[in-house]
This record gives sequence, C-alpha cells and structure tokens, in this order.
Amino acid sequence: MSNWERIKSEIEEYTNNSHLTELQIVAKLEKFYFNKKVNENLKLYKKGKKKVSDITKDLKISPRKFYAILNKKKIEYKKYNKD
Repeated sequence: MSNWERIKSEIEEYTNNSHLTELQIVAKLEKFYFNKKVNENLKLYKKGKKKVSDITKDLKISPRKFYAILNKKKIEYKKYNKD
C-alpha cells in the first residue's frame, strides 16, 4: 500500500467515524498545515533571517495578507510611507 492510498484510507476511516465530509477534513488539514508554516516563518521573520518577500513567496500569499497576519498576532513591523 502506497503512502497516498494509506492517507486516503485514513481520511475515509475518519469520515466514517465522524460527522465531517472528506472535503471538510481536507480543509481543516490545509488550515492546520498553513498555520504551522506561518508560525515557522514568523519565527524566522522575528529573528530577521527571512524577508517579507521570501515569506510571501513561500506561503503563496500577498504581502497585504501577511501584514494582516502580523497585526492579528500583534507582531511589530516597520511601516513605510510611499509618499
């Protein structure tokens, strides 16, 4: 049994034991792993080892969304005026 088949069987088994559909389970997994990746990148950002542009490319999100995440987590960042 390949890894892919094992993952599918685990999701189907979990679906049978819970009140969620396969798509709901996958959405929750996606959210969990996205947040995990965000937290890893935020640690590097706080230490100054990773730039915003690298993080946004890594996470495939816009810089505006990244700054919204920083605001939500109450992390300070430098604001630039384009004037």
